[in-house]
Amino acid sequence: MDIIANGKDIILHQPDFDLDMTLDCGQAFRWERLSPVVYTGFAGKRPLTIEQRDDSTFVFKDTSMDDMAFWADYFDLERDYGSIKERFSEDEVLSRACKYGHGIRILKQDREETLLSFIISQNNNIPRIKLIISRLCALYGGFPTACEMRDADEDTLAPLKAGFRTRYLLDCIRRINSGETELDAISLMDSESAAKELMKIKGVGAKVAACTLLFGFQRLEVCPVDVWIRRVLEKCYPNGLPPCTKDFEGIAQQYLFYYFRGRDEELTP
Repeated sequence: MDIIANGKDIILHQPDFDLDMTLDCGQAFRWERLSPVVYTGFAGKRPLTIEQRDDSTFVFKDTSMDDMAFWADYFDLERDYGSIKERFSEDEVLSRACKYGHGIRILKQDREETLLSFIISQNNNIPRIKLIISRLCALYGGFPTACEMRDADEDTLAPLKAGFRTRYLLDCIRRINSGETELDAISLMDSESAAKELMKIKGVGAKVAACTLLFGFQRLEVCPVDVWIRRVLEKCYPNGLPPCTKDFEGIAQQYLFYYFRGRDEELTP
């Protein structure tokens, strides 16, 4: 990773990174595509506009070198995805998926924001998820913490137009504020126990728990299974993901999801 200050902009040279592949693959919902090479959005309450100039050159706009440590961590820029893809390429299908989605990285997102966002994502499409989250941010002046929403009720959250998900959000908020759900304690559990604890929240099933652990707790061994991944597993990996994915099953899942969804065709390797 090579970083150069250029006035109010920071120029970054980074291989194995692509904005479209990373920000438009269903792992985060607060980024807007301004053009084929420019995104603007937030991580927590931090704004950023970022431009991709070529395969490995990125411009972080109106930020500072002090903030780059945060963004480098958020985009997981210190991790060697090249070596991970090389390892995955022992498997024929994953090899093709890695080439197709070569610039995907797993974002290191805030735990509460990830949990609440994926509760909103249930039985929902990405444009509507983004719309509900944007209404939530407008209501609170940024993505709120559970503490900031401690007094919320169904009337408070009515402007979100989140439907049945409102009840789930309120149960999550209540549990976090009461201490029934302790995210710090969950972070110390093994992944199976952590998922079970998250699933005590109303409306949090296996997929939402897995997405929260992967994207919010950086449990890279956790593999969320949606309809696409279920089809991939049934077609290509009936006995489970291959040994080359061990400890990085969540990253493998993201490559496979992007590959098969992006081709928009029948699941045939």
